[in-house]
Amino acid sequence: MIIKESRTDATLIISLEGRLDTTTAPELEKVLEKNYPSVNELIFDFEKLDYMSSAGLRLMLKAQRAMEEHGGILIRHASNLVMSVFEVTGFKNILRFE
Repeated sequence: MIIKESRTDATLIISLEGRLDTTTAPELEKVLEKNYPSVNELIFDFEKLDYMSSAGLRLMLKAQRAMEEHGGILIRHASNLVMSVFEVTGFKNILRFE
């Protein structure tokens, strides 16, 4: 998986490419934990994300909780396959999508 960070003031955009699963989730978790203290807005761009496992869902929930006081996270450009994972698990009702 490729993780790209783009930052403007206190807004962080994380763009993911490839697969977010048990093998790649720890790398993303390190990036997120490093940035939580200095971020007021966290946006995930999933345009090039091909697959998300339960490990990725766990990270999205953890990010949502970490960003609750700022309104949570925003997920952009999720593919139909990735959106179906959010729908089946009920995460579509918890997270914000654009």
